[in-house]
Amino acid sequence: MSTHSFLLAAILAAPLITLQPAAAQKAPARPAQAPTAAPSATAAARAEALTTNMTQALGLTPAQQEKVRVINANSVRNVETARQRYGQEPAKLRGYIDDVSLARLDQLKDVLTPAQFARYQQKREEKMGIPTLRGNQGTPPPGLSSGRGED
Repeated sequence: MSTHSFLLAAILAAPLITLQPAAAQKAPARPAQAPTAAPSATAAARAEALTTNMTQALGLTPAQQEKVRVINANSVRNVETARQRYGQEPAKLRGYIDDVSLARLDQLKDVLTPAQFARYQQKREEKMGIPTLRGNQGTPPPGLSSGRGED
């Protein structure tokens, strides 16, 4: 699988995969959608599935659910547009998808409570290996203090 395909799959599938309880992740596969489905209909269905999953996993209020639905619909639509426009230019596609992903995280952070966002980020990081907004907690570059009083 190419890097841009994996990245795209990670962005679109992250909320579905990361927020489902273990039992739900092992549920039987749904039948494949008809290949004649319009891309916008598929994108809308994917956005709705993301919203439903997040509602259940994070306990969204009705007001949060509506805001998250709009965020998810816009993000999925933007990624689909980018795939069509930059499908033959992986570097541009990857950059655009990164931008969409970061914008989506910022928007979700504004809608979710701190506890909900922390849970979302934790699961996202665990399942997809995607860094969170907390930043890198690894070893600092040579010559820089770790800030832990070890120097």
